[in-house]
This record gives sequence, structure tokens and C-alpha cells, in this order.
Amino acid sequence: MSGVLSVVLADLAAEGDRLESLVSGLDEAGWRSPTPAAGWAVATQVAHLAWTDAAAFAAATDKQAWDALVLEAIADPEHAVDTAALAGGAGPSGPLLDRWRAGRVRLAEVLRAYPVGQKMPWYGPPMSATSMATARLMETWAHSLDVHEALGEQPEVSDRIRHVAHLGVRTRRFSFAVRGETAPDAEPRVTLSAPSGDVWTWGPEEGPEAVTGPAYDFCLLVTQRVHRADTALVATGPGADRWLDIAQCFAGPPGEGRSARG
Repeated sequence: MSGVLSVVLADLAAEGDRLESLVSGLDEAGWRSPTPAAGWAVATQVAHLAWTDAAAFAAATDKQAWDALVLEAIADPEHAVDTAALAGGAGPSGPLLDRWRAGRVRLAEVLRAYPVGQKMPWYGPPMSATSMATARLMETWAHSLDVHEALGEQPEVSDRIRHVAHLGVRTRRFSFAVRGETAPDAEPRVTLSAPSGDVWTWGPEEGPEAVTGPAYDFCLLVTQRVHRADTALVATGPGADRWLDIAQCFAGPPGEGRSARG
């Protein structure tokens, strides 16, 4: 196991533990609290995480099970995710919490032992164990934000979001492609201020395109948990400016994003 994978898995576990501590004491009414995602309650959010962890486990270990999931997605590409999440969250909270808890531990064990240099299939390009762990952390963090908002709780802001920011930068071209657009060749210099005060950078040191601002805002934007107008992000150059309008670091069709608060 690489050192990077070890760090990502530790941070993924911390994000999962944070969310689990938030929901484990809820009564059934609390599990049915509506979240900012239309039609999704707290239970739906957790069910989605449990389902996606199980899908990742199948991708890494069971070709037949994975192929079946792919066929389900092909049969209903627009609604497959919602269907699975709503069905998974419809039952009592106890078994759902147990399923999610066991599934994320099981997935971490598989990723920890996954052969270095080998990639597993996914809904898009194949992924290494480190890439999959990063994607799972991003989703856990993003859906946890929805749960925090639903319950009126303040999320923890930590440097663990660096993994989300990294994924956000890496998916710049995907953000354009998923909308049928061609990403500009000029890669922007991305300079973000971390919650700890550190400065994180990606891209060429010099060039006409740049993105600067708080890392937390950038992570909210690429997971589409905030409208661009409600961030302190600054884009320099037309390519960077367009990217911030459409940034999306999660797989699937273009997300609808959030409305501006103002």
C-alpha cells in the first residue's frame, strides 16, 4: 500500500466517523429530515453512501456483480442513482446504519490490499485504489454536508478537504466534457488557502489562466454544494472563468448545482 493511499484511507475513515457520530443518535423522525437535495432525506443520503461503497466493493472484487450494476445504470441512466438511494433509505434506520458501517470498513480493507498499479472498473475511467478512496472521501464529505445542513449542525472544516480539492482540479476536463464542451488547453494555476492556513497549488507556475481563493469554497463548488456567486473564488482568464461556472468532480450527468443565496 502506498503512503498516499494510507493517508487517504485514514481521512476517509475520519469523515465517515464524523457522519456516523452525527446520525447514530437520531430517532426515526430525524432520519426522515429533508436535506438540500430535493426528495432526499438524511436516510437517503446515508443509503446512497452505503450503495456506492457496495458498488465500489463489487468493482474491486466481483465482476459478475459489477456487470449487473452497470446494466442497471444503462437501463435507467437518469434515475438509477436516485432509485437506489430512495429504496435503500426507505426502511428502518438501524439496519441501514449497520449496512453502511460494515460496508465502508469492508471497502477500506479491500482498497488497502488492492494490487499497486492495477485499476478497477467504474462509471467512467477505471480507478486505482487511491483514486477510488479519494472519490469515496469526496462523496462522504459532500453528502455529510447535506446531512449537517438538514440537522442544523455546523460541519467540521479540516485540511482533509485537500483530497476533494485535488479531485476537483483533476476533473477540470471532465467538467467540460460532461456538458459537451471542449476544455481549453491552457491549464490554470490553482492556488487555494487551506483551513489550516497552508497554501495548496496545482498547475503551471506561470500562464494566462488562474483560480485563487479559499480551498473550502473550491471544494463546495466542485461538489456543487454552493453557487459560484456565494464563494470568494477568483478566476483569471476565460477558460478558468467558464470552469468555475460548470465545475463538477463527481461522475454522472451534469449536476443542477445550488441556487445563489442572494
